[in-house]
Amino acid sequence: MADVSTYDIVAATGCPTGIAHTFMAKEALEKAAKAKGLTIKVETHGQVGIENELTPAEIRAAKAVVVAADKDVQAERFAGKPMVNVGVTAAIKDAGGLIDRALAAQPTGSLAEDLNEADVVNGANAAEVATTEKESVGHIIYKHLMNGVSHMLVFVVAGGVLTAVSFLWGIYSFDSTSAQYNSFAAMLKIIGGIAMNLMVPVLAAYIAESIGKRPALVPGFVAGMIAIQGLPINPTTNMIDPAGAGVGFGFLGGIVGGFVAGYVIVGLEKALAFLPKNLDGLKAIFLYPLLSTLVVGLIMLGISGPMASINTGMMNFLRGLANSGPIVLGLAIGCMCAFDMGGPVNKAAYVTGTALLTEALTAGVGTPTYNFGTNFMAAVSAACIVPPLITTFAVIVGKKYFTESDRNAGLVNFILGCTHITEGAIPFMTKNIWPVMPIMMLGSSIAAILTIFFGVHDPAPHGGFLVLPVVDGGLMWVLAILIGAVVGGILFVAFKAAEYKKNDNKVVEG
Repeated sequence: MADVSTYDIVAATGCPTGIAHTFMAKEALEKAAKAKGLTIKVETHGQVGIENELTPAEIRAAKAVVVAADKDVQAERFAGKPMVNVGVTAAIKDAGGLIDRALAAQPTGSLAEDLNEADVVNGANAAEVATTEKESVGHIIYKHLMNGVSHMLVFVVAGGVLTAVSFLWGIYSFDSTSAQYNSFAAMLKIIGGIAMNLMVPVLAAYIAESIGKRPALVPGFVAGMIAIQGLPINPTTNMIDPAGAGVGFGFLGGIVGGFVAGYVIVGLEKALAFLPKNLDGLKAIFLYPLLSTLVVGLIMLGISGPMASINTGMMNFLRGLANSGPIVLGLAIGCMCAFDMGGPVNKAAYVTGTALLTEALTAGVGTPTYNFGTNFMAAVSAACIVPPLITTFAVIVGKKYFTESDRNAGLVNFILGCTHITEGAIPFMTKNIWPVMPIMMLGSSIAAILTIFFGVHDPAPHGGFLVLPVVDGGLMWVLAILIGAVVGGILFVAFKAAEYKKNDNKVVEG
């Protein structure tokens, strides 16, 4: 009887949100391996943590490794194994091709066969047993960034929703001088604000952790805090003064700080490598945190002025798009959100939206900053909700043009779309990138444009229709989303109908 812990392929998947891409990639890899007559075990790095964790013995016994992740999945465990390391969406699009590439990516030398289990797990001689598949520099940078984003998002969602819920008692319910004041609402806003304020430090810390592992957390958190506070200047003396006030440089500063902190730790590890091994404890507890915090702190304070200017310029650019009218801004938001549905472009729009929302909630209800940030967030949310609803409309109206599996997926997408999970539309797009991607982008853009035009304000960063009670202009928001979904759905059905006719009235299997 075969050893149940032995697999032909082992894999690890992970996406920034850890909700959809992670498990879609797992399912795709399992189906592809089964079709090839191979056994596989897929470890997932989702929002609840690591599931189906790979053991050292399973890794050692496997013929090849597939890493499909946009976050840190400890790929160093697989050193010495034939491996392909790509983004998570690559597994959704072509899982079979990834498995073939991994099996073909034999180590360049025979040393990998001679490594014992401890060597493989600890990453010994990794440089000597490099495989033919190399991870691109762009993906390495993106993976580190998304590791920070994935840890940050839960703080944004928890803090943003709690803050939004506090508005149910009135938009000034947190203000003790207002007639709307409610002590419970005030406490909700305090708790939500604290969670939101942790956004940038957590982002920076876990970008750093992805690069420099655990020792990088300390300088990463410090970099994030400096990004919030900026360089404090005494207004009287115009000199550096801890009692003064600084200009923060937001999530962009957190990103820079995270990378600085991570690579400072990498540099310190190399610089202190000459110290005896019996001083490893001293390095970990004293030298790394002390030296890295000093170096990173000085760098971050030194660049605070230019970074604040860049951050201000970027926000002014976005506001400039808004001044160009709802069509220009909505088109930009819609195209970004639907371009890769949860990928880097989508995340850029979403993270920008959450950053603007954080500024909005800090500025307070009724301010221009609040109005712009919550309107921008409403447009981003609308654009993210539309693609799954397009597929739902299409499989209902054009039922005969879709396979049974597509129809089932389209119906499930109604739930996913209503809860702001865009990724459910990915399988439909990957089967026909053209013209499905442009259709999705058009539908999302229509919803975003109408949301801006209708003046909808969403103080919650996630949740889809679950947060409707706190959305200002909720009915118009739903109308904007439905119009985008229906227009996109009609175009999608028209495409499928043409495809159906072209193939002599046969449904094309995807």
